[in-house]
Amino acid sequence: MNAMTRRIVIGTAAVSMAASLAACGKAGDGDTAGGGDSKTIGLLLPENKTTRYETFDRPIIEAKIKALCGDCEVKYNNAAQDTETQKKQFDALVTQGVKVIILDSVDYKATKSWVQQAEKKGVKVVAYDRLAEGPISAYVSYDNEKIGRLQGEGLVKALGAKAKDSNVVMINGSPTDPNAPLFKKGAHSVLDGGVKKVVYEQDIPDWSPDEANKKMGAAIDSLGKSGFQGVYSANDGMAGGIITALKKQGIKVPVGGQDAELAGLQRILAGEQAFTIYKQIKPEAETTAEIAVRLLKGEKIDDLATTKVTSLTGEFKDIPAKLYDAQVVTKENIGSTIIADKVYKAADICTAEYKAACAAAGIK
Repeated sequence: MNAMTRRIVIGTAAVSMAASLAACGKAGDGDTAGGGDSKTIGLLLPENKTTRYETFDRPIIEAKIKALCGDCEVKYNNAAQDTETQKKQFDALVTQGVKVIILDSVDYKATKSWVQQAEKKGVKVVAYDRLAEGPISAYVSYDNEKIGRLQGEGLVKALGAKAKDSNVVMINGSPTDPNAPLFKKGAHSVLDGGVKKVVYEQDIPDWSPDEANKKMGAAIDSLGKSGFQGVYSANDGMAGGIITALKKQGIKVPVGGQDAELAGLQRILAGEQAFTIYKQIKPEAETTAEIAVRLLKGEKIDDLATTKVTSLTGEFKDIPAKLYDAQVVTKENIGSTIIADKVYKAADICTAEYKAACAAAGIK
């Protein structure tokens, strides 16, 4: 199912929109002025370069909504990292009378006017994973600054006794993702005192592995092969591009990541990547689904969204939120975390190329 899901989503945004609109064009779906749709929840995800969204987030959210509300429908779209596409998808849901939208924004700053217009029409927006700007009804994510600290700590630990004498390259996430500056801030809070110096730092638009690869190449050209002793990568996808650039030059240094992507886990077992950050997507996704269903039914969410947050601009305060924890995953604890939690089976990770590495790590 996952492979099929991925293949389907790679289609163009236009086709995706057309399919969505066709599915929503039925009479009585809340299209009439003043009407409302009490059985439909919109789900808008930002991109498909990061494998987690199609493999985990979408199916988990859809399944949980269906379990809580058997006759509810989920209208799904992926923006393929395009803000204008996501705006059209969002506006289409509002026009169709959808009253609850789960939004994982491409560009968090761009969403303010969308959410404000939606609120005027009685539409409740749940910010998922990334805190969108605007009068959001609820927000579910992780303590993202803490994740940055975990990344920093993971890299310092990987550098070991040489950490204080080590120069580090930082390849940060997309400037349009509100989580990226929090990851960066958290990582800096550890690295600025834990290593000698951050000698090269770049933000990567769209979390692009190709762009991360190019920037790592530029860092090597600028610093020389021995000018740095470790690399902070804000996620696993970019870590793949970074490691390719390092291997091309014959450089072996610790590289960290995030998201516990399958390819990242395999690189960790092969000794190419030092660590990743494992964020339990299932509780995040299921809590979001439950909040969306309750909002659709007009029920309270206080017991689910137990804390309050302020938007990154500081304009929107006291947003009900639930923030989950994460943990560092290395070769030593893949078995007790990723496999034990059934994120991936050993067979998924231990393909022919990685069988020996799995055996050495005690994964069967």
